[in-house]
Amino acid sequence: MSKQIFTLKSSRPLTHDTYEMVFSGDTSDITAAGQFINIELPERYLRRPISICDWTEDTCTILVRVAGEGTAEMVAMGVGTKFDVLSGLGNGFDPALCDGTPILLGGGIGLAPMYGLARRMIEAGTVPTVIAGFRTGADVLYKDEFEALGCKFYVATEDGTVGTKGYVTTAAAEHCPEGNYAFVCGPTPMLKAVDGLAELTDGQFSFEARMACGFGACVGCTTAVKGGYKRICKDGPILYKEELVW
Repeated sequence: MSKQIFTLKSSRPLTHDTYEMVFSGDTSDITAAGQFINIELPERYLRRPISICDWTEDTCTILVRVAGEGTAEMVAMGVGTKFDVLSGLGNGFDPALCDGTPILLGGGIGLAPMYGLARRMIEAGTVPTVIAGFRTGADVLYKDEFEALGCKFYVATEDGTVGTKGYVTTAAAEHCPEGNYAFVCGPTPMLKAVDGLAELTDGQFSFEARMACGFGACVGCTTAVKGGYKRICKDGPILYKEELVW
């Protein structure tokens, strides 16, 4: 972890409430897909933890869903704005542990870290299947970007306006044979449902939590696991299937 100054390089809307923001800066502390950054906003007491979508040696891309006044102010800031950022937080996904066919499952904005993970898997010679879940077709994002990587990309929408009608689990049961190793990010009910999939043998799950510090000091995001407790910001956000407690 390090404290950095990131400069907004570009910003564009993806849907009515979700934006892609690209920053320039020192990304040397970012080592794995699934990590996050914690962004300080003017006159806001708590930083905003945001999953890293992708990164290069000198850029960091995030996807931001407007969920309140802070994120609304953030996406309205212009190119050239400088942000105080805690970079390289969390443990990230570990593709080396995948012992089956990899499927990447993202619910809504939870799809964001799957892009960086997919890109690195493909660079290593493995093409994953990506399944994304949204409320409606107007919420679908990053479809073109994943397909440009060469991924098999399937969409589920709750109202059936695009792709499979239903949830991520519905599309996974439809498109994935048994023997899958899953990398998952999304709201807790989705994570729990994915954990129960018969098609899933094992996996890594990225958890969301309200955070104050973002690096394990305040213990505010502690969650129960088998055998004890873990801090989502420091010991996670990636937890493993065998340790999950619902």
